[in-house]
Amino acid sequence: MAAYNPQTHLRQKAIVPKEAALLFIDVQNYNCHRSGAEAAHFGSGPDMEYWWKRVEETSPVWTGLRDTCRDAGIEVMYTVIQSLTADGRDQSLDYKISGFHVPPESFDAQVLECIAPGSDDIVLPKTSSNVFSSTNVDYILRSLEKRYLILAGCVTDQCVESAVREACDRHYYVTLVTDACATFSQERHDNSLRAIKGFCRQRTLAELKAELEQAA
Repeated sequence: MAAYNPQTHLRQKAIVPKEAALLFIDVQNYNCHRSGAEAAHFGSGPDMEYWWKRVEETSPVWTGLRDTCRDAGIEVMYTVIQSLTADGRDQSLDYKISGFHVPPESFDAQVLECIAPGSDDIVLPKTSSNVFSSTNVDYILRSLEKRYLILAGCVTDQCVESAVREACDRHYYVTLVTDACATFSQERHDNSLRAIKGFCRQRTLAELKAELEQAA
């Protein structure tokens, strides 16, 4: 009898589309549009040059991921950095220190056009790095009867990584779409993927699409 391997036995379970949700993390004008406030905040330099190249390369992957999940009947959800108040007084201490203030209904608070939400999609404003800390995403996912969570977005080694770890601890089967995430260097991206490998399945968009087509 083969030895029990928890990772092989459970973590690699194929997605059940009707029990799954896709969550885009912080793919918004604030940090992914050249006219966004974060572009002005961070200015230029090698890290930002890499960032804009990565966003440009990843944008069609985001679009493809959204469309793939919609076609499979998977709930598509979004979280965006956005304060609940005009002056940002409700933000986490970390966001206040970092200067991440995005006013409600502002240009910066809008999801990037390439994956713009539909009229009935759920968009959650968050005021901390970890989406589970400052939104009711866990309550919503449970209300929707979702057990499988697909994650993508920004920044790989910050908000995305935090979501992966927390979702795993909250009993979701997590799939991270590796080519649908962005950060400020390839090294940071790769290091993050290695660090959270034990918390999630990691698939490219092409691999995920093939899996969902087989499930259909």
